[in-house]
Amino acid sequence: MELLSGGILGSLLGGVFRLVPELLKWLDRKNEREHELKMFEQQCQLTQLQGTLRLEEVREAGKQAVDVGVMDAFKASIESQTEMVKMASTSWMAAFSASVRPSITYYILLVWSCAHMWFAIKSGLNSQDTYKLIMSPDFVALVSGVVNYWFLDRTLSKRGL
Repeated sequence: MELLSGGILGSLLGGVFRLVPELLKWLDRKNEREHELKMFEQQCQLTQLQGTLRLEEVREAGKQAVDVGVMDAFKASIESQTEMVKMASTSWMAAFSASVRPSITYYILLVWSCAHMWFAIKSGLNSQDTYKLIMSPDFVALVSGVVNYWFLDRTLSKRGL
């Protein structure tokens, strides 16, 4: 009996010990697949992020190109007006040509300011509300544009831009 039970026990133990490496291989492959899946998901996220960053770079490059184009057009308009003034043969014609832009600027600012003052007087608001009413975003943009035109023009000219 001992021989029989020893053989069966040995066979069972041998079978179990033979199945253990296969079980470990299966668990290892399962973990390996999970790891590969996680790496693939992270690679997809990285690729998506790189694509998003590249799109942002292209947008910024486009904005920069537009800004450069605007500055080139601004510079060209100033140069063309300078050439027109130089080509004016008489002194009164050059003076008249040079006074057009400042005169229009003064006129626009005067009309806009008078309209605001009239509206502020007629509205009957207190001084704080009147100030908020007068300093509207449109008026601030107009004044900023005029100031930038006259002073930025000189700064850019000094720098050769």
